[in-house]
Amino acid sequence: MTVTQDIQIGPNHLGGILTVPDKARGLIIFAHGSGSSRHSPRNAHAARSFEQLGFATMLFDLLTEQEAGDRRNVFDIPLLASRVVMAIEWARKQAVLKDLAIGLFGASTGGGAALAAAASTPHVRAVVSRGGRPDLAGKALPHVRAPTLLVVGGNDRQVLTLNEDAAAQMVCERHITVVPNAGHLFEEPGTLDRVLAVSGSWFLKHLTVNERISLPLADREEAGDHLARILSARTFQNPVVYALPRGGVPVARRIADALNAPLDILMVRKIGVPFQPELAAASVVDGEHADIVTNDAVMQAVGLDMKRIRELAEPELREIERRRSTYLPGRAPIRAERRTAILVDDGIATGASMKAAILAVRRRKPAKIIVAVPVAPPDTLHEVGEMVDEVIALAAPERFGSVGNFYRDFHQLTDQEVIDLLTCAGREEV
Repeated sequence: MTVTQDIQIGPNHLGGILTVPDKARGLIIFAHGSGSSRHSPRNAHAARSFEQLGFATMLFDLLTEQEAGDRRNVFDIPLLASRVVMAIEWARKQAVLKDLAIGLFGASTGGGAALAAAASTPHVRAVVSRGGRPDLAGKALPHVRAPTLLVVGGNDRQVLTLNEDAAAQMVCERHITVVPNAGHLFEEPGTLDRVLAVSGSWFLKHLTVNERISLPLADREEAGDHLARILSARTFQNPVVYALPRGGVPVARRIADALNAPLDILMVRKIGVPFQPELAAASVVDGEHADIVTNDAVMQAVGLDMKRIRELAEPELREIERRRSTYLPGRAPIRAERRTAILVDDGIATGASMKAAILAVRRRKPAKIIVAVPVAPPDTLHEVGEMVDEVIALAAPERFGSVGNFYRDFHQLTDQEVIDLLTCAGREEV
């Protein structure tokens, strides 16, 4: 269960909003820039993105209303940094937050304040500056020890130069990500989501305290063990684990065993455009009843209607039925209604199959949908996270390539291996 509450910090009673998901994996404290506040829709959107990855978030006003009326305070980095440190110390005294690794998410002048704060306290594990002014941290820059990601718009040339100069003064792990065709505020379509994707990846890498994941993973079983340990520390409403075969089955088997939950498969078959089979016009997903998930833009572009899509789906449905009867002979699909549906694969690349599976499962009215995967690129992870209640990923490398790059053993599973894994897996009580 996620809990959101209004808070007040320090002797000045700085207003804030604290959101804590169940079993949070870390805390991200926002340090906003001039003209922004805890009520900013953009800050709220960013917070929701991080919460979907399992992080607690704290949005708070660095200045009182009276202080903010004096523009000199907006650029008083020592003052702003002291307020960030105050928030850190407040968080460390709260029972629900005290064991969480802390990250700072700064914007504009808040980027400089976040870095100055990180330089003055050992309790910051990671920093992200979004369109920030790290140069304003000045002499504090060489003293920052927390890994730092500087995200800058490609069109924000002056600020990019300031970020490059600031990075050159830092000795900690640091990286500059340039978002193409973005300005200072990332108001261009899709650019803010790109910022949040790379930021989420950075925080996943440096704040997750449950485990330090070493890549490449040995095999799918090791990946499943890591995810199982994370998930088994949580409480779920009547969970059911759905694996995307074949590769997702060994990962999901470890999770289902740890949760003592039934394991089922969720097969996704692409419905290609007849004259261009690699272009997906829709997907068909099996389960308690088969669902057709359409790509309306492609259908319209190539002139396909639902009648034709249903005709094209027929051979894919027959193949799904053949595979289900091979993998799970005599077993009916497990219902998702009013349950926590945990969707598992051995990794996500483009996300097409997982997105189709999510849309199909959502129609079956689960209480909650969680996606658990070992690896996925940041952009795809963010897109998937927008569709579900929570995404749990072990790693989100920015340089991705293919899923197989992150395993030492990534062999193609045989049907018999899948059958063996499913034979003794958790199933419904009769």
